[in-house]
Amino acid sequence: MKILVTGAVGFIGSHTAERLHSLGHEVIGLDNFNDYYSLELKQLNANVLKNQGIKIIKQDLRDSNLAEVLPNDINYIFHFAAQPGISSTSTFEDYFTNNIIATKNLIDYAQTCKSLSLFVNIGTSSIYGIEATYPESVAPKPASHYGVTKLTAEQLVLQKSRGFSFKACSLRLYSVIGPRERPEKMYTKLIDLGLKGEAFPLFEGSDKHLRSFTYVGDIVDGVVSVIGKESIVDGEIINLGTEVEHTTQEGIEAVEQVLGKPIAINVIPKRPGDQSRTKANIDKARNLLNYNPQTTLLEAVKKQVEWFKANF
Repeated sequence: MKILVTGAVGFIGSHTAERLHSLGHEVIGLDNFNDYYSLELKQLNANVLKNQGIKIIKQDLRDSNLAEVLPNDINYIFHFAAQPGISSTSTFEDYFTNNIIATKNLIDYAQTCKSLSLFVNIGTSSIYGIEATYPESVAPKPASHYGVTKLTAEQLVLQKSRGFSFKACSLRLYSVIGPRERPEKMYTKLIDLGLKGEAFPLFEGSDKHLRSFTYVGDIVDGVVSVIGKESIVDGEIINLGTEVEHTTQEGIEAVEQVLGKPIAINVIPKRPGDQSRTKANIDKARNLLNYNPQTTLLEAVKKQVEWFKANF
């Protein structure tokens, strides 16, 4: 199969492109290489993929000329590219253009791919709102510009399924951790600062927040499992993550255990729009995809620390 992965040099996109390639598919990775976070990390991920024979195209999805740049014989699209997370440095325009306009342009391109079997949108638990513990049937209440624009992007994709333009589904991911995690994310920052002996900035009260910290390999298991199940997943929203909850404090303690030393904490003001609890309800994923994440928090942290030490 010929597969396009957008956001391919990012955290989860790079792992997915790598897995798809290992399964024997022809993978084309697309990324705009923006400077939202370290270009050094993006280039590191790109080099890993290129060394395996995966083609990487530098392209911004906000440009409307995708059909002129990309091949039209794509069989699957996995759409990871987005303005990520909840960040004070990101404007509403950043979220709007990167999550909505970019997705609309990709949809327009997808409609030129006559052999397209499935468009897989990558959503997020932030769509649910402050608490993300629900099945996919619950009405979403996003509490951030990120959540609102990701919900809009999801519905733009699913609209094409409802209109029989092409088969599509959306996978809502929960608190993914592991090697290649972005520098501003919790575990990478904990590991980095812990190794340097510097204080970790902890949002006030967030030590008690509950999260479905899910190892990236377990997430990729679910993502790639939609291949061959087009008729089953068409039009569906599916949660992917672990059902096991941990507090942020437990996450900090796991890193301390692996590093073998305590990490100093600097409490900073609360972040608006942050989720207080995420627990992946994966009954639907189990039924449709036979999804069964197994990696423990401590195992995931060990893998991430090993990767960080090897590369930084």
